[in-house]
Amino acid sequence: MNVKHVGLLFLVLASVLSGCSINHPVAKDYPDYLVEHGQVGNLPKTSLESTYGIDEQTEKHRYEFRAASVGYAHLWIVEFGKILEQTLNAPYVQESFGKLEKASATDAGNAIEFTLNSYEFKDYRAYVSMNIAMSKNGKEVLNKNYTSEGSSKGGQMWGAGPFGMKSATLDSTRSAIDKILTQFINDIPQE
Repeated sequence: MNVKHVGLLFLVLASVLSGCSINHPVAKDYPDYLVEHGQVGNLPKTSLESTYGIDEQTEKHRYEFRAASVGYAHLWIVEFGKILEQTLNAPYVQESFGKLEKASATDAGNAIEFTLNSYEFKDYRAYVSMNIAMSKNGKEVLNKNYTSEGSSKGGQMWGAGPFGMKSATLDSTRSAIDKILTQFINDIPQE
């Protein structure tokens, strides 16, 4: 067996064992995305100072999809909890609140809990449904389900192929989160 045959055999074996999938976990690139795109946002302002929590299911969330526009060999993996956490700490979100920080076991006062109901990426955009509950000193003052669809990124997906797909997924997901945060901030009860 010559070197060509060994190389070809290795390539075929690697393809079969890998299932011919190219995995793209998009959340790992979200911090870089936010450096480039997360400095400015269009959220309303509130003077609310609060801690926040993300429920365990949301933190562990993992959604996988394929898109014909970039080829079915590519598997796109969205870990919504990681993206939400990083979004809540992005400068444009932090500037929208009087203070917003991750809760610790000893916190009292205002608390916001984020729970993902569903996430889906289809028809070139993200679809998000999330419950947001807010309490003041242990008493619930708001508990509402919010639903949003992110901006359509079909042109970006078809035009830039796999290189644009990651950005399209992050853009649309951030857009859906921003719409939900806008609705939530507008619903915060005034004291």
